[in-house]
Amino acid sequence: MKLSIIVPIYNEEKIIPELHRRIIKSAEVITDDYEIIFVNDGSKDNSIFQLQSIASSHKKSFYINFSRNFGHQIAVSAGLDNCKGDAVVIIDGDLQDPPELIPELYKKHKEGFEVVYAKRENREGESLFKKISAKFFYRTLSSLTSIDIPLDTGDFRLIDKKIVECLKQMPEKNKFLRGQISWIGFNQTAVYFNRDKRKYGKSGYPLSKMLSFAIDGITSFSDKPLTFVTRTGIFLSFFSLLIILYAIFSHFILKETITGWTSLIISSMFIGSVQLVSVGIIGEYISRINNNVLDRPLYIIKETNIL
Repeated sequence: MKLSIIVPIYNEEKIIPELHRRIIKSAEVITDDYEIIFVNDGSKDNSIFQLQSIASSHKKSFYINFSRNFGHQIAVSAGLDNCKGDAVVIIDGDLQDPPELIPELYKKHKEGFEVVYAKRENREGESLFKKISAKFFYRTLSSLTSIDIPLDTGDFRLIDKKIVECLKQMPEKNKFLRGQISWIGFNQTAVYFNRDKRKYGKSGYPLSKMLSFAIDGITSFSDKPLTFVTRTGIFLSFFSLLIILYAIFSHFILKETITGWTSLIISSMFIGSVQLVSVGIIGEYISRINNNVLDRPLYIIKETNIL
């Protein structure tokens, strides 16, 4: 098959008909040999019924219905596990990423690029906080990791089949696909676009999910937080030794005993907070080790029309 288009869906029943029409129109500019794979990630609305109706009337459309919500990255991974295309497009189901860009992504792919990612120039309809936090996240991630993860890009991209095969060989449970694809390498380039504002509903990524996603990205591709914990511990140990030496010198030489309940409490709270943060950072890494050791299935499919 020439082209596969993977679309994760979460509570998008109002958007699905228009989304499907626009994807078909864009795909047929490229080829008649294509497939569209919708992955319903435990939607609470009627999204699955929309997808079943589309699949029954359009033979090139398929759906995967999860048993519950497993998360965006897992939904995309399920699509990658089941796609057949030589070129694979990943696009969100909220129409903020325009399907009309797919032919341009494919054109770049035909020039010899294995990865063509869509890079946002503008983000319409998003709050100032969302824009600032997203910009801060991408730049922080870039400074912490040793690989070159493109700034201001999401999962909207085209990847070659060989990239898909490489991703299937990565067994980690806490997926961060944009980082994994950058880590794989090959020839990569960008196509610029303006991101549209959301037409219906609200984002499936509230602040809590954004933070979790950010932690997944950092812990998957950087050990600098652990290095920070170690260096902070060494610095505080050295600083504490100096205070102890000064206290001994003050008591026996200067004949002045250091007193002060306030300074004692402040220093104890400071050291205690550093210890808690350090334990939390280490715990995040241990949690990810535990998830992989348990070796549970990445997702559970309730039903699908993919043979």
